[in-house]
Amino acid sequence: MNAVNHSKTGWVFTGSNGDFCLKQPDRSSFLYFPLVNEGGMMSSISPKLHGQVTSGHNTFLTPPLSVEDLHNSRASRNFWVYVDGKGAWSAAGNSARQNAGMYGEEADDTELEAGLLWHRVTRESRELGIKAEITSFVPAGNDKVELMKVVLTNTSTEVLAVTPTAAVPLYARSADDLRDHRHVTSLLNRIYTSAHGIEVQPALSFDERGHRVNYTSYGVFGAAEGGDQPTGFFPVQEEFIGEGGSLDWPEAVVLNREPQIGAGGGVHREGYEALGGLRFAGVSLQPGQSMSYVLVLAIGSERIDIAALMDKYGSVRAFDAMLQENKTFWADKVNTVEFHTSDPVADQWMKWVTLQPVLRRLYGNSFLPYHDYGRGGRGWRDLWQDCLALLIMEPGDVRSLLLNNYAGVRIDGSNATIIGQQPGEFIADRNNIPRVWMDHGAWPFLTTMLYLDQSGDLDFLLEQQSYFRDSFMARCRERDVSWDASADSMLQAANGEPYTGTILEHILLQNLVPFFNVGEHNNILLEGADWNDGLDMAAQRGESVTFTSFYASNLLDLSRLLRMLKERKGIETLELAEEMALLLDSLHEAVDYESVSDKRGRLDRYYAAAPNRVSGVRAELALDSIADDLARKAEWIFDHLRRNEWIQSAQGDGWFNGYYNNDGERVEGESGHNVRMTLTGQVFPLLGHAAAPEQIPQIIAAVERNLYDEKIGYRLNSNFGGIQQNLGRAFGFAFGHKENGAMFSHMTVMYGNALYKRGYVKEGRKVLDSLYSLSVNFELSRMYPGIPEYISEQGRGMYTYLTGSASWLLLTMVTEVFGVKGKLGDLLLQPKLMKDQFDQNGKASVRTIFAERQLDVVYTAASGAEYGGCQIHSVTLNGAVVTLQRVSEGVLIPRSVLTALPEEGVHLLQVELA
Repeated sequence: MNAVNHSKTGWVFTGSNGDFCLKQPDRSSFLYFPLVNEGGMMSSISPKLHGQVTSGHNTFLTPPLSVEDLHNSRASRNFWVYVDGKGAWSAAGNSARQNAGMYGEEADDTELEAGLLWHRVTRESRELGIKAEITSFVPAGNDKVELMKVVLTNTSTEVLAVTPTAAVPLYARSADDLRDHRHVTSLLNRIYTSAHGIEVQPALSFDERGHRVNYTSYGVFGAAEGGDQPTGFFPVQEEFIGEGGSLDWPEAVVLNREPQIGAGGGVHREGYEALGGLRFAGVSLQPGQSMSYVLVLAIGSERIDIAALMDKYGSVRAFDAMLQENKTFWADKVNTVEFHTSDPVADQWMKWVTLQPVLRRLYGNSFLPYHDYGRGGRGWRDLWQDCLALLIMEPGDVRSLLLNNYAGVRIDGSNATIIGQQPGEFIADRNNIPRVWMDHGAWPFLTTMLYLDQSGDLDFLLEQQSYFRDSFMARCRERDVSWDASADSMLQAANGEPYTGTILEHILLQNLVPFFNVGEHNNILLEGADWNDGLDMAAQRGESVTFTSFYASNLLDLSRLLRMLKERKGIETLELAEEMALLLDSLHEAVDYESVSDKRGRLDRYYAAAPNRVSGVRAELALDSIADDLARKAEWIFDHLRRNEWIQSAQGDGWFNGYYNNDGERVEGESGHNVRMTLTGQVFPLLGHAAAPEQIPQIIAAVERNLYDEKIGYRLNSNFGGIQQNLGRAFGFAFGHKENGAMFSHMTVMYGNALYKRGYVKEGRKVLDSLYSLSVNFELSRMYPGIPEYISEQGRGMYTYLTGSASWLLLTMVTEVFGVKGKLGDLLLQPKLMKDQFDQNGKASVRTIFAERQLDVVYTAASGAEYGGCQIHSVTLNGAVVTLQRVSEGVLIPRSVLTALPEEGVHLLQVELA
């Protein structure tokens, strides 16, 4: 990354492990921070402690919210202080008085500190002479708990008499009830008070699952420093706020009312909106004196064992110990990959990017304020792209994940789109929506190929796995009337037994079916959409040229992989479902690839032969013949695209058309000053093999001319004008927002990756640097460290944290920029560093995992040396000279050299460039 003007970052890194601070964070809108654990507790928190606490779509402890609620809602985690003689003050900043005076001279001084994954806001009122430090985190482990510690300090010169009150709204139900049944579902509430707090267990769940007996409980519990229990409770919101009151100016606090329920609790209430309202004993704070309080927000699968919960979490000592454990847990997870370049800020920023794929695995695409769509879980595409980062960070878990994921493939080459909570769990359609995203079949092979290169595990291709089956057939064009929704969702053979095929069979099927599934211009049909979900209104005649090129590259790489399988494993033949022979047409009855009708006819024959079931008979086919067939298909597509989909501009550059709309019209092109161009349409021809070498400079020039904007980076598309109802909903968005012309990080990073792959390092570096500089420019982006889903027209970072672009950026930095990559299990070093990325000692390094060993790969460059002007001169491993095995791409180190090393510890690989 190029160094940027860090005076614009707003936030500043305060250590070496990603910790950062930000002055007056509440002066920036839309900020939120994730707090999560592996056990399913998913929280978000803003500088004023807005956000939500949940374990799933149907189990929200606090009210569900979207990003606009962060500044509009009065409901938040709140901690009130009544100061005798001075009135009420919110330690969280959420009072009507503080909000009204936010921009005045008497506004609170605030500072945010945060790290991996903990959050602290310090707020001080000079007027009242009091300071509050509130630290929040979700402890590592499997408990659905969020912890909060409040430290009150007297910063005045006089004694302060204060009365503290915690107030956390307890929503305690499904997000579905937020509007449609808000009051009715409050009637289900059963509210219990006990010595440490308030617990709610609604009698029924009242959502899309039906009216069921509810067992989930929700609670807010607390203790003061020294273990003192609350002295009273406010379990009902309306009683706490009073008539005419509100959560940001509640009567119980403003008038310092005594709670009706005293110490020990024991009172049961029913049928009201609940509140975790805990009154603590009044205390006189001497000047400089502090007092601490711990709050425990918990979700239980049944009534909560409060004594055990508070024994584990409910003390200052326990909080501090758990916080340290949490910091260590996340640091260990993130620091499996570390970068060292000339820019230490960029290196620490990458720690947050490295964390993001883990966050997406835990949150899915939901449960953060910008991600207010979705009901939890991940999509098919997410399963495979998140594995890209896991192969770098947590490679030990990936093999089983990949194997399980292939169980979601249908025999028609499509796949399940409803993903269960457990690895390999796929669920038949619940909403009766028949839809296929045409790009889904392309991603699994890309991820699997990375796994094979990293591991050398060619045996994985021969593992057996089942297929997914539901009521949809022929890529959702037909329904299987014999489908029984109560039956097992596995494809069956004619004998009624589940059918399994090799992983290689699954991969071949996913890439062969689309080859024949073409539109009138002989490109693969767009169907429901491709990677760009916004292109969802061209299901009949739309074509995705861009993913036609991706599938073609897969076919060629598959052909090469098969030949390597023969070379390495001595395999001469493959056993495939006999029906698949129809798709390998050149082996017996060749199809005219120029004929759309011939291709469609062959696909219809295949659908008829495998109508949601197979015979179970396997055909034994020559491996070389299959490889030849795949290569023939790939080369035909490359020639077809270069002949028919290349747009030569009058400006001397050119690009690939990416799409046809539902009227069968070419989408991209140039007419006078009107230019229609997509970045996606260029990325995949560059990323694979479709773009010929002589076309690459023209594509780069066209992208710079038509899509690059200094203010927001590389736009996803030029301004098409109009809403494009024959293409997709994306064009209903205002231009410059989301999928219509914003800087969409995912495609920008993939563009940078493609340029690096093709050897255009300077150009690729510019792409990655643009994204980095936009993200860290807090003056515009208004986001914490990390990469957003997209940059809006105004330069604001949108949909922070949950984006597949983080996986791609991490992958690009490790395998392309630092050139630490696999080649069927061996380590290939192919650095593409530029001279200004080396520190003042001429060094740049990356720590990563390869061959189950942690490696520090340290590059040392001669003065002025950079990519293109130098090569690897020598390599030492833990001080011992490594005999260089040069290949066309770089230097190869056999896997056996690395596996001979001890598994523990970090091994030093020093690489001299000259």
